Order: sequence, then C-alpha cells, then structure tokens
Amino acid sequence: MANSNSKTLYLVFMISLVITFSIAESRLSGKFAGKAVVVDCSAVHGVEDGDTCFSVTQGLQLAPDFFSSLNPNLNCDALFVGQWLCVDGTLA
Repeated sequence: MANSNSKTLYLVFMISLVITFSIAESRLSGKFAGKAVVVDCSAVHGVEDGDTCFSVTQGLQLAPDFFSSLNPNLNCDALFVGQWLCVDGTLA
C-alpha cells in the first residue's frame, strides 16, 4: 500500500514539473516573439449588401496585401452589412 502511494505521489510530482516547465517556456518564448503590428486607420468603409473583400479592394484600387495588413483579423468569408473595414492608414 505504501509503495502504491509513493508511486502516485511521484507521478503527481512529475506531472506538476512538466506543467510548470511548459508554462515557463511559453512565457519566455513570448518575450522573443516579433513586435505586434499596430494599425493606425485613417479611412474606413462600411460594408454594404453584396460587398466582398475583392470588390472593396477593386473599387477603392487597393492592393490586396495592403488591405489584408490593415485588417489582419478579417474573415473575408463572413463580412456583414455595417461592418467597418480599414481602407487607408499606416502600420507601426
């Protein structure tokens, strides 16, 4: 019985160490990651019925890469009427 308890305690201790090291590793790797890009949006477009990312970029003569960098979290497959899209600005 005592041997079983010591094995259980050893297992809990080892799992705790693994969790502690993985948390510490994830925190350290965040410090060395690249700087977050900050978008300073100077002009917006309100999505209208039928708008797509392609139609907005074509209509405003925007490069698709520039448009994507101004709207980094945009899901072009799920635009909705009234959604604001950044169409001009700077990246810092």
